[in-house]
Amino acid sequence: MTKNMTNQPTDMAGLYTLSIRLVIGWTYFSAFWRRLILENKLIPDEAGYIGEKFNHFLPNALGIKPIIEYLVTHPDALQTSMVSFTIIEAIVGLFIILGLFTRLMAAGVFALAMGILLGSGWIGTTCLDEWQIGVLGIACGFTLFLTGSGTYSLDQYFKNKKYSFTQKKWFQWLGSGAFPLKNSKRFVLVGSLLIFGLTLYTNQYFHGGVFGTLHNKSVKPKVEISNIKINQSQVKFEVYRTEGVDVYGSFLIGIDLLNEKGDVIQSMNGAELSKFSKEKIHNHYVAKVKPGKHSLIIPLGSKADLMIDLKNSSSAEKISLIKLTDISGAEWIAKIK
Repeated sequence: MTKNMTNQPTDMAGLYTLSIRLVIGWTYFSAFWRRLILENKLIPDEAGYIGEKFNHFLPNALGIKPIIEYLVTHPDALQTSMVSFTIIEAIVGLFIILGLFTRLMAAGVFALAMGILLGSGWIGTTCLDEWQIGVLGIACGFTLFLTGSGTYSLDQYFKNKKYSFTQKKWFQWLGSGAFPLKNSKRFVLVGSLLIFGLTLYTNQYFHGGVFGTLHNKSVKPKVEISNIKINQSQVKFEVYRTEGVDVYGSFLIGIDLLNEKGDVIQSMNGAELSKFSKEKIHNHYVAKVKPGKHSLIIPLGSKADLMIDLKNSSSAEKISLIKLTDISGAEWIAKIK
C-alpha cells in the first residue's frame, strides 16, 4: 500500500472523507427519491413538475441562460432533460454512497453542482441557499476526486479481492487508490484556488457578497413590462417575472391603463383578474401566468403576452401608461412609446 509523506496509507484519505461521501451522495440520490419514489414530479402540467422549477432559474442564470430558455420553450426536450438529469443524479448519488467508481462519480458531482451554481445560485430567500449548495458541491466533488474512497467502499472491496481491473491505470483515475499524478501538490493548489475564485466571483455576481451593497433577488417580486402594442380595440403587452420567491407567485390585483397625467382610463381589479380569460394569455414558457382565486398569478420565470380589450375605442389615443399592482403593494409602470 502506497505511503504518503506523513507515513499514513493513501487509502486513509478516502476513509477520512466517508461522511462527505455519504452526505453528498444522498444529496443527489434524494433528488431521484423525491421526484419518483415519494412523488412523481416528472409529469408536465401537474403540480410540482420539476420543469417549472427549472424555469424559475432562467431570469438571472449565469452563462447557461440560452440552454435553459431553449428547454423551457421546448416542453418535450425539457421533460427528456429532466428525466435524464434525475437518472444521472440517482446513479451519481448511489455510486458515491457505495464508493463505486468514486473518482468518476466525483466528477459527476462537480458537474451537477456547477449546473446548480450557474443556474440557480441567485435563489434563496432567507440566506444564499442555492449558491451555498452549488459551491459546496463543487468543493466536495473536487475533494472526493482527490481522495477516492477508502475502507467502506466497493472500490476497496474490489481491490482487496484483487480483481484485475483494479490494477489498471484507468481505475486509479476513475475508481480509488493512490492519486495517479506524481506531483499532485500543484494540481491540488491550482484546482483549489480556481474553485475559491469561482466562489468569490459568483458570490459577488449573484449577491454582491464580496464588496459593495448586498442584494437578494429572491425577496421581492419584480415584473417587467415590454412589447406594448395598442390599437382601437385592444392593448397587448408582455409581462416577465424576473425576481422574487421561487415557490410563491406574484399575485397581480390591478392593471391600470393611464393617460399622460396618471389618470385612470380603464382598469381591472383582483376579482376581474381572477377571471382573466385564458384565451387572452399567451404563455412563452412552462411556468405559466394564469388566473387564480383572487388575482392573476405570475410565477417566477414566467413570460406571457396579455391582451386587454378596450371598452371605448376612442380611449386608445389617450393611453400613455400601463401600471401593474401586486398584492404586496409593489407597482410596475411602463410608458407606451
